[in-house]
Amino acid sequence: MTRIEQLKEFLKLNQKDSFLQHALALEYIKLNKEEEAKDLFESILENNPAYVGSYYHFAKLLDRIGKTDMAISIYQKGMEVAKNANDLHTFNELKSAYEELVY
Repeated sequence: MTRIEQLKEFLKLNQKDSFLQHALALEYIKLNKEEEAKDLFESILENNPAYVGSYYHFAKLLDRIGKTDMAISIYQKGMEVAKNANDLHTFNELKSAYEELVY
């Protein structure tokens, strides 16, 4: 059974599990399945906007597929969420990636 198949099996038990969805999205990215990854990241952030780990990877994906304005917006939202959660490590990672993209 592949990693993707395993993650899908786990998700059958809990379809809204942000950690599992995030892991599956990362597996899709490895296989250049950008649309599948994009859909998962959108679902994660719609259902669990406090899941700060997905903002960075989602914005990187958006930038890579040419959706730079959306990537900037996701970085900004992620920085706001990380700051509100007092997650300075994630905030700094998002800020660094944001600044690299914008400046």
